[in-house]
Amino acid sequence: MISAIAIDDEPVALDVINIHAQKVPYLHLDKMFLSTTEALAYLDSSAPDLIFLDINMPDISGLEFAGLMKNRTQIIFTTAHVEHALKGFDLAVTDYLLKPINLSRFLQACQLANDRKQQLTKANQIYEESIFVKDGHNWVQIIFSDILYIQAQDNYVSIVTQNKNTLTRMKLSDIQKKLPHKQFLKIHKSYIISIPKISKVENHRVMIATTKIPLSRSYREGLLKQLIIKE
Repeated sequence: MISAIAIDDEPVALDVINIHAQKVPYLHLDKMFLSTTEALAYLDSSAPDLIFLDINMPDISGLEFAGLMKNRTQIIFTTAHVEHALKGFDLAVTDYLLKPINLSRFLQACQLANDRKQQLTKANQIYEESIFVKDGHNWVQIIFSDILYIQAQDNYVSIVTQNKNTLTRMKLSDIQKKLPHKQFLKIHKSYIISIPKISKVENHRVMIATTKIPLSRSYREGLLKQLIIKE
């Protein structure tokens, strides 16, 4: 669902947007404003996904208003002047609608906004499910679900995934703080393993793929509890 507000100093224009919005199942028009200053006050405590914004506004123009947003939300300009609308793309707005706004063009703009929201959501999800570490002079992204295990090597850790090993200068305790606790567990002073990647637990070691990883006695009980194993 996309939450939206509309800003226009013409009540009739707001009525058109409201009527069109009711025909978009994934769009909810939360508020409508005749003034950009009133809208700014509302945005102090609210964060809609999308703003329908008239460019030719008194007090603060639509272009100035969009600049104040600084990419906080998506903006679709509404205007009767195409030359004004083109200026909006310098501000990275999602789209512009020329008045009078017809339904098909409104639906197209909303779909574009919805696609962008989905892309952003997916990107954020990937970011939350990964970590960036320094590999030589470069920063590389490691997806948590790709990690098999992590091994301490002096002042470095080796992050072993299905495709490669990444050696980064970091303490094992520091990287452990950045990992999701439900997915990773320390089982030895030098090893953290990915629990879903365990293929076998033996008395003093754990098998991950074909790798045998030592299991310290002091960590064994915690591992078995994590795996819901009762001996």
